[in-house]
Amino acid sequence: MHTDTERCVRAVRSKDARFDGVFFTAVLTTRIYCRPSCPVVPPKAENMVFHPSAASCQRAGFRACKRCRPDTSPGSPEWNVRADAVARAMRLIQDGIVDREGVPGLAARLGYSTRQIERQLLAELGAGPLALARAQRAQTARLLIETTPMPMAEIAFAAGFSSIRTFNDTVREVFALAPGELRTRAQRSPAGRSAAASDAPRTPGVIALRLPYRSPLNPSNLFGHLAATAVPGVEEWRDGAYRRTLALPHGHGIVALSPRADHIACRLSLTDPRDLTLAISRCRWMLDLDADPVAVDEQLRTDPLLAPLVDRAPGRRVPRTVDAAEFAVRAVLGQQVSTAAARTHAARLVTAYGVPVEDPEGGLTHLFPTPDSLAGLDPDSLALPRSRRTTLLTLVRALADGSLSLGPATDWEEARVRLLALPGFGPWTTEVIAMRALGDPDAFLPGDLGVRRAAGGLGLPSTTAALTARAARWRPWRAYAVQYLWATDSHPINHLPV
Repeated sequence: MHTDTERCVRAVRSKDARFDGVFFTAVLTTRIYCRPSCPVVPPKAENMVFHPSAASCQRAGFRACKRCRPDTSPGSPEWNVRADAVARAMRLIQDGIVDREGVPGLAARLGYSTRQIERQLLAELGAGPLALARAQRAQTARLLIETTPMPMAEIAFAAGFSSIRTFNDTVREVFALAPGELRTRAQRSPAGRSAAASDAPRTPGVIALRLPYRSPLNPSNLFGHLAATAVPGVEEWRDGAYRRTLALPHGHGIVALSPRADHIACRLSLTDPRDLTLAISRCRWMLDLDADPVAVDEQLRTDPLLAPLVDRAPGRRVPRTVDAAEFAVRAVLGQQVSTAAARTHAARLVTAYGVPVEDPEGGLTHLFPTPDSLAGLDPDSLALPRSRRTTLLTLVRALADGSLSLGPATDWEEARVRLLALPGFGPWTTEVIAMRALGDPDAFLPGDLGVRRAAGGLGLPSTTAALTARAARWRPWRAYAVQYLWATDSHPINHLPV
């Protein structure tokens, strides 16, 4: 969109928050870049240039506006919709691959040379992978500086910087303030005082953050689904928050996520602060916080039979997962059984093969077992039909030996082909993994019992072929249409726990 100058100017003049994170406005006279919704008086059109990313603005020598804080806007929803190399690269960068494995690691996961990846990202985003990763580190650093009492040295390494000097130089360059000045300014602001008051009392070792999103957000099916399907020991709903354990590159963590009117309250406890950026990214991914609900709902409202569901409770998100391999295992365990039975099967695996963790604040006891730990399990120990034991063992062994890869770099269509080739994998299991583990917004479950029941009640076709044909008008948002259809049921997944 950033190449459509006229449309961008209109969005800036109307202060349209729907475009925050979609493009950025750089002002030539002040050398500052802003969100489209920045509250200041818009500059003259001839003084505005538009960029596709904060990294592109920073690379061009612009610094972040101190008023609208464009670096903290929700991520671009474009990376949720697309499955090409650039979109997959962006998802990997957000997942911290460049910080952990460098640009060669990013390129290897995508199957391209480093030169090809750099050329594609520069052409589309105005910045290469190193600049994009640097912008993400700067955003994490600012978040920690302004919302936590962590010492600056700890923040530097938690945000992914290799040295304190690089951290100081980057913060000054991007925000035109030293780290200490950034913290002082935040503490003096009304928002900073309000945030500090709302977070008190603080728990030692716990980092409290706010995760922004585009409004509206309907938390009922999002948190209801996560809580109703929670695996005992790995997940729980406690004191108004969804809590779960996280397996991370340098250790493990525990996160608590609570819905608020204008943000998601996030409390993180990590064994190694270097995992902070990745933990935040995975929480945002799980809650689908970078979605564009206005665009989704506008498309779904074009169907007169679906429109009343959207109007009644707009802003539904797709509940995802923090680990695609974990969800694939759970999808197999949930084949043709109730939610309660699927939780029981998963809990047995967790107790037998999961890594124990300590949780001083609640009842979390384990990390979900990895494919490597499950690859050698005894099939006779599984209280499952023989065919499903075969399906589960084939899946975990394929994940463990790398013949099946599920994650941010995965090509959605290729993953479907590989999953369908496994014994016991049909369209339902494959599509639910594509929807909730891989994040394909167009994944669709026409054969799902709940979807068919809801469709029949609305007057939509209830047969698989006819419903698939009708759903063509919902594309590319059929996964969101499934959430609206599921919400017509009284199942616990559709209700925010009390």
